[in-house]
Amino acid sequence: MIHEHIEHGHLMAKESAQAMAAFCESVSQDLTAQVQKQGISDATTIYTIARGSSDAAANILSYEFMRELALPVTSLPPSVFSLGRGVNVEGAVVMVISQSGASDDLVHSAKGAAAQGAKVLAITNQPDSPVEMAADLTISIGAGPELAVPATKTVIGSVAAGMALLSALVPNYRARANVAIENLAQTSTVHPLADDLRASFLRARHVYVIGRDTGYGAAHEVALKLKECCAIHAEAYSASEVLHGPLQLATNPLMVLILDTGADKIQASLDQAEARFRGVGCDVHRINPADLAADDLTPAAAAAFLLAVMYPIILKTALALGLNPDAPETLSKVTKTT
Repeated sequence: MIHEHIEHGHLMAKESAQAMAAFCESVSQDLTAQVQKQGISDATTIYTIARGSSDAAANILSYEFMRELALPVTSLPPSVFSLGRGVNVEGAVVMVISQSGASDDLVHSAKGAAAQGAKVLAITNQPDSPVEMAADLTISIGAGPELAVPATKTVIGSVAAGMALLSALVPNYRARANVAIENLAQTSTVHPLADDLRASFLRARHVYVIGRDTGYGAAHEVALKLKECCAIHAEAYSASEVLHGPLQLATNPLMVLILDTGADKIQASLDQAEARFRGVGCDVHRINPADLAADDLTPAAAAAFLLAVMYPIILKTALALGLNPDAPETLSKVTKTT
C-alpha cells in the first residue's frame, strides 16, 4: 500500500515539472519559412478546432492572435465536420490542436476543413499522427512522451507552439516572446500561497475559476483539471460574465480563484469581480505571475505560466483526497469522440 501511495501522481508530477522547459523550447521554433510557403499570412479568418485541454489552449491563443493580427479567431465545434456536412471555410486557416492527433472527430475535422477550402494547421505532440497527415502544416509541440492521463506539459506546449506561429506572422512579436522565455526559463513555479490554495480546494464544494483575456482560457483549463484530477465541481467564467447570473451561486459556500495575467487592461474587471465575491463572503484567492517575480510576459505566456503554477497544486490536492491523478478512473489518455 505504501508503494502504491508513492507511485500515485508521479507521472503528472514529472510531466508538469517539465512543462516550462517544453514551453521555452517550443516558443523558440522558427516557423517563418513554413508559414510563408503555405501562405498562412493570407488568411482573413482563423478557426480553432479542439476539445478538452486543447480547447483551453486554443482559447488562450485566440485572444493573443486577435490582439496581434486584428483578425477574427473563433472556435468551431468538431461535430460540424464529424457529424455534419461541414461549413464553408474557404480562404481561412483552421488550426486543429490535439496532443495525440488521434481523436476521430478531429481527424474528420482536419480532412473536412481541407475539403472545404481551408489551410489546415495542426498543433500536435505525436509525430505522424492522423491529424498531422491531414494537415498542410504541422507545428510540433515537442514535449516528449506524456503518460499521465491529465495533459499538462502538452497543454502549455500547445500555447507555446501557437506563440511560435504568431512570431512567424508578426516579426515584432518574436522579440516579446523571446523576452518572455528568457524571464521564465529560471523562474520557480512554486507559488508562495500553494499550501493555502490546496487547503481551500480541500474545503471547497464548488469552485469558480475566473479570468479575462488569455486568463479566461487558463481558467477553463484549471476548472477542467479540478474536475478531472480531484472530482471537485469547478466552473470557469470571464470576470465580466460571472457578475451576471452566476454571481447568485455565491449565496452558497463558494471558493473563487482569480487567474490574473497581469495585463493592465483587465485589472479593473478582475478588481470588480474580486470585490463583489469578497463582499458576499466567498473564499477568494488571486494569483499573478508577479507573485513569483515573473514579468515582461506576453498575455499568452502569462496564462501558460499560471497553468504551470496550478498543476502541482491540483496534483497535491488530488493526492490529499486519496485519488490517483495519473489515471482518473473514468478517463483514458486518448478520448475517442465523434
